[in-house]
Amino acid sequence: QVQLVESGGGLVQPGGSLRLSCAASGSWFSINNMGWYRQPPGKQRELVATITSGGHTNYGDSVKGRFTISRDNAKNTVYLQMNSLKPEDTAVYYCNVEVVQIVNSDYWGQGTQVTVSS
Repeated sequence: QVQLVESGGGLVQPGGSLRLSCAASGSWFSINNMGWYRQPPGKQRELVATITSGGHTNYGDSVKGRFTISRDNAKNTVYLQMNSLKPEDTAVYYCNVEVVQIVNSDYWGQGTQVTVSS
């Protein structure tokens, strides 16, 4: 079993910044991709950013140039630095981790609310 604990969400004004963290604990052989997804109110979940075990990153078009994903493999933690936040970034943000156990498995965090509003 794998547990993901997210932190760092909250209320921020437009143009502000937030940093999300997601720490994984449990048992696995290795961690492959780590990533962040979000679900705006009334909409489907969408990709924010992913990062491979080798550090290659991929971003959703709406966040390119404003958000940065990173990971600390020693701490089994993935981060999302969000700058120049806009009201349309308001959503519940979910951490996702792919681990190698007997088979590859995906795990999701509980979600953290990010609200961008003046």
